[in-house]
Amino acid sequence: MCMLVNTSDGPVHRNKSLVMVPMDSPGIEKVKKIRKIGMNSSDTGLIYFDNVRVPQRYRIGEEGQGFVYQMQQFQEERLWAAASSIEPMEDCIAQTIEWAQQRNMFGATLADQQWVQFKLAELKTEVEALRALTYRACDLHVQGEDVLELASMAKLKTGRLTRQVADTCLQFWGGMGFTLENRVSRLYRDGRLGSIGGGADEVMLGILAKTMGIAKRPPRG
Repeated sequence: MCMLVNTSDGPVHRNKSLVMVPMDSPGIEKVKKIRKIGMNSSDTGLIYFDNVRVPQRYRIGEEGQGFVYQMQQFQEERLWAAASSIEPMEDCIAQTIEWAQQRNMFGATLADQQWVQFKLAELKTEVEALRALTYRACDLHVQGEDVLELASMAKLKTGRLTRQVADTCLQFWGGMGFTLENRVSRLYRDGRLGSIGGGADEVMLGILAKTMGIAKRPPRG
């Protein structure tokens, strides 16, 4: 596993290094796998480390630069979060449209209801707006530009929009939406992590407040 560990004393942003740790190393104990409400294809577990020794050659990059590397990685992780959410949201909307066209109620299909049509149209419009933001941020990132603000915006929008799309579509599925028999309910479970992992919504808002000049940046030691 890749770990961010303290390798020296000093300021917290200068005393960390990234290290690859073989999971069969002496002193590592895998205590238990933690059950989650979603993202079950990605294991999360409780692991104990007791005097685990790792050769220096397993260090990634320079010693003491781990925090910097992690912060740089966060930008790409947040762009990935936005980019990888677009197709699942599109699929969720498309499957809900197909379901609504088949679900009969009171002599008409659910899709015949104008309110349903408008909600799905709004959701698709929001997804396309997120796509444009994500594409712009990725394009500038590839060109070597600083995309801290745009990546934070895309990450914030992704987490919230995924929840909105999944929740709205699940409601249209009725009782079937509350089962494990469709991918809409999976997006409802898995997508909730989007507002937590890689920096919570509140972290993104804090970053944006600083880049906009309306929040003070903490002093750097």
